Amino acid sequence: MTDITPIRRALLSVSDKTGLIDLGRALSQRGIELLSTGGSAKTLRQAGLEVRDVAEVTGFPEMMDGRVKTLHPAVHGGLLALRDNEAHLAAMDTHGIGAIDLLVVNLYPFEATVAAGADYNTCVENIDIGGPAMIRAAAKNHGFVSVVVDVEDYAALLEQIETHDGGTDLAFRRKLAMTAYARTAAYDSAVSTWMAAEQEDAAPRRRSVAGTLAQVLRYGENPHQSASFYLDGSARPGVATAEQLQGKALSYNNINDTDAAFELASEFAPQDGPACAIIKHANPCGVARAATLREAYMRAYDCDRTSAFGGIIALNQPLDGATAEEIAQIFTEVVIASGADEDARRIFAAKKNLRLLITESMANPAEAAQTIRQVSGGYLIQDKDNGHITAADLKVVTRRQPTEAELSDMLFAWKVAKHVKSNAIIYVKDGATVGVGAGQMSRVDSCRIAARKSRDMAEALGLPAPLTQGSVVASDAFFPFADGLLVAAEAGATAVIHPGGSMRDDDVIAAADEAGLAMVLTGMRHFRH
Repeated sequence: MTDITPIRRALLSVSDKTGLIDLGRALSQRGIELLSTGGSAKTLRQAGLEVRDVAEVTGFPEMMDGRVKTLHPAVHGGLLALRDNEAHLAAMDTHGIGAIDLLVVNLYPFEATVAAGADYNTCVENIDIGGPAMIRAAAKNHGFVSVVVDVEDYAALLEQIETHDGGTDLAFRRKLAMTAYARTAAYDSAVSTWMAAEQEDAAPRRRSVAGTLAQVLRYGENPHQSASFYLDGSARPGVATAEQLQGKALSYNNINDTDAAFELASEFAPQDGPACAIIKHANPCGVARAATLREAYMRAYDCDRTSAFGGIIALNQPLDGATAEEIAQIFTEVVIASGADEDARRIFAAKKNLRLLITESMANPAEAAQTIRQVSGGYLIQDKDNGHITAADLKVVTRRQPTEAELSDMLFAWKVAKHVKSNAIIYVKDGATVGVGAGQMSRVDSCRIAARKSRDMAEALGLPAPLTQGSVVASDAFFPFADGLLVAAEAGATAVIHPGGSMRDDDVIAAADEAGLAMVLTGMRHFRH
C-alpha cells in the first residue's frame, strides 16, 4: 500500500447527474479512461467525451431491466484487487481484469421515491443493489481505490488529482471510504425503516438510525461538550428544514429550544388566528392567542417577562413589522415563523445577533412520527406525542359545569401542557398563559411556582391582582392529592383540566366541589421528560 496512488481508470455510474459532465471532462483531460453505464454513459457521450460501456468490459449486456449490469468479476475484481499482492495481480492477468482506481457512484433515489408517496412496487424498484455492492468493494480497498458517493466531494477529488499529479493520497481515500460506508448504511437504514412501516412492525428486531451532517456546533449544552447537528431527511417543517435569514450560527441549545418553540406554536392552526410561544430552556414561559400577531406576542411576553429575556420565539403566522418592532425591544436569541414581511426583515436587520428562521409552513401536530433518546447502552424509541382532545372528549366530574370561556381556556391550556416538562402546571386566562410551573418533582410545587411567578408578574406590571385570578389550570397528569388543586384555587383558578385516574380522584373532586371549581377529565396524560 502506497500513500499516493495514480488514477488511470474510473467507473462513473450515477443517478444524480449533477456535475457529472464537468467531472468526466476533468478526468478525461488527465488521460483517465472512463467506464460508465446506462444514462451516465449517455450523458457523458452527449457532452463529447469518450466513454467505454461496462457491458463491453464484462462481456455481458445490461439485463433484467437494468437489475444486472455491474455485478460481475470484471468490475468487482477491478475494484477489490490488491495492487501489491502478486496473486491478485496474476488473477487479474489470467482473467483479463483491468484495475478500477476511481469509483463515482450515487444511488437510486430510494428516499426521494418514498417521500414522493410512490406505491410499494415502485419503491422496491428504486432499491439499488449494484451501487452499494460496488461502493462497499471500493471502500474496502481504499488503500488503492478512491470512492466518491456525494456530489459535494467532486471538487475535493479534482483538487487531490491536481495536487498529486493524477493521484490521491491515503488520508483522502480513507475519508472517502468512511463517507461511503456511512452512505450505504444510511441507505439500508432507509430501506429497512420503510419496510418495517409497510409491514406495520412498530418494534422490528433490528433498527438503525441515520443522519446527514448539517452543522458542526461550537459546543453542546456546555462549552466542554462537543456536538454536531444531523438531519434525518424528513420534510417536516421545523428548525431542521428552516431557512436562516440572519444572525450567527445556531448553538446546540438554540436548536433544541427552537424545536420546542416551533412544535408548540404549531399546535395552533394559522387559520384559527395568530399565536405566539416563547421558550426558555425547553419550557414555555409564555403562550398566547390574540386578534393580531403583535398582541399575541405581547400577551405571551406578559406571562413572564423575566424569563422571556434571551428566549426563543415561535409564531404560527408570518412575522410582520409591528410584531418585529416589539420583539426587537428586548434581547431574543431566535425567532422562527412561517415567513416574514419586508418591514420585519428590515427591523431585524439592525439586530445582527438575532437569528431569524423561516419555514414554508407550520408543522402538523397530528402527524405520525417517532422520537429517539439515547440511554447508556441503548435507545428509547417511542411515537411522538400527537395526542389531542376536543370538547366532546371531556368528562365533567364536578357539580359546577365550566362556562364556555373556561372550556376554551382549558383546551388551550391542555395544548400547552403537552409541551411543558413534567410535573407541569399551566394557568391560562383569556387565551394566554398567566403562570407556568415546570419540571418539579412535586406537582404541588409546580402549582406554587406558577402562582408565585404570576404574582411577581402582576406586581411588575402594576396590576391590582395576580394574573391567575379568574384563570383555569391544567395539569399534565392527575392530582395525586388535593393539595395542588387547593393551591390553584387559592391562586384564583376557577376551573381545572387534568387526566384523572388517581386512586384519590374522589377526594380531589370533592375538594373541587367544596372550592366551587369546575373540573373536567381528559383521560389522556402528557408526561414530558
